[in-house]
Amino acid sequence: MEQQAKVTSVDALETFRASLILFLSKAKPALEEVMHEVVRTRLWIENEQRTFWEREIKTRRRKLEQAQAELFSARISKIQEASAAQQMAVHHAQRAIQAAEEKMRMLKKWNRELENRADPLVKQIEQLHGFLMNDMGKAVAFLAEAVKILQSYAEVSIGTRPIPAPVSTETENLTSAGESSDQSAPKTNL
Repeated sequence: MEQQAKVTSVDALETFRASLILFLSKAKPALEEVMHEVVRTRLWIENEQRTFWEREIKTRRRKLEQAQAELFSARISKIQEASAAQQMAVHHAQRAIQAAEEKMRMLKKWNRELENRADPLVKQIEQLHGFLMNDMGKAVAFLAEAVKILQSYAEVSIGTRPIPAPVSTETENLTSAGESSDQSAPKTNL
């Protein structure tokens, strides 16, 4: 018994293939953007922010040294009014240094947290990106090949299929009348 595949819509495969290509064209850049954003954030924390707060701590320490020198000068000259203002300037400079050092500690903590939290997720994104680039690329190629094969199969099966001869209504009436009379009449052997 010869079995025949019934190919009804090669267009559905082609539409799916086109949709897959569209999805891949949007998914790849989105994943790449996420990976680049993590790298940019890491560089921002490790380089720009670290450099900024290191400079800020140095600047604030210089201001503290200057405020302490002014306070020392005011104490030597025994100017009471100036001495209170210089003391406030020293306390203000000390608080500014403490705030900058706290920012630096937080920056180091964020750097560790980013590595701990982002690295596993970035690895998953990289795996998904690899899957989309390799496996889904192969799937698109496979679908293209399947469409070609099914189209050629459909063309061959239509071309080799015998075309039924047109039956006239007169022949059909005679055939159906003959069948009904044959079935109702008993058969006799003569």
